[in-house]
Amino acid sequence: MPKRRKKRVIKGIISCICIAIISLLGIGAMNETKPTYQENVVLTGNTENFLKIYFFDVGQADSILITHNHESVLIDAGTNEMGETVVQNLKNLGITKLNYIIGTHPHEDHIGGLDDVIENFAIEHIYMPKVQTNTKTFEDVLDAVIKQGMQIETPEVGKVFTIGEVECEIMQCGTGTKEEQENLNLSSIVLRATYGEQSYLFMGDSETENEQARKWEKTNVLKVGHHGSDTSTSEEFLKQVSPQIAIISVGKDNHYGHPSEEIIKRLEKEGISIYRTDEKGTIVITSDGKQNQISWERK
Repeated sequence: MPKRRKKRVIKGIISCICIAIISLLGIGAMNETKPTYQENVVLTGNTENFLKIYFFDVGQADSILITHNHESVLIDAGTNEMGETVVQNLKNLGITKLNYIIGTHPHEDHIGGLDDVIENFAIEHIYMPKVQTNTKTFEDVLDAVIKQGMQIETPEVGKVFTIGEVECEIMQCGTGTKEEQENLNLSSIVLRATYGEQSYLFMGDSETENEQARKWEKTNVLKVGHHGSDTSTSEEFLKQVSPQIAIISVGKDNHYGHPSEEIIKRLEKEGISIYRTDEKGTIVITSDGKQNQISWERK
């Protein structure tokens, strides 16, 4: 082989090696900026110290339980028809007392089952936004609260409380503005929970207007707002939160068309893993504070 041709071959080999090394470094860099997780990841430590979050399958509605070290907060309780189901779900988990109940906003698919829960469990605090409606669902909740000798509290933004070792912060809460009365979704209480290195954001039925009202911290798990409607989960909001996991609470074949195909594509574009209650049933996140393990009760 002529010397000149031999040099070209050697240079080509060296170039290929360099490109391969650069590609591998690039992949490593991406993994550092976007941590991954596994559905069947092995958690470490005492199982009794694990955080559990249950996204109950309540059809076209919301109901979420956060529990740690025998303390718990229930976010919403589904529709009127799902009240007994939520109560039974809690009893099956051995829940006898709820430290906090949050009715994110006065829509029937979020507070419909609250009166059943209030009547069946000892409860320390009930949080709801400062908005009212004249619906029978809302009146049933008020009657249940009065019957138990309790009062509804409206938490201020920035309020922090704990569930075991889980720190919970109120990120947004309706104050009764005219806009909130006309669109109750805008009054949604938004909660952010942190346990160790992991964080979780529960958006209720918040819409784009809520998302634009503040800056958001990066969060590992996002409970998508408004059942995946295209009124929520804007591109800018999603880039700020940058979750690895998105949970959508939604009813199978619902007439609203939730979740929006546009939102699903937006989540997929960002490389976010999507879990839906209409497909999986009740979804459970278990965490040791370092990693999240996801399981579900398949329908």
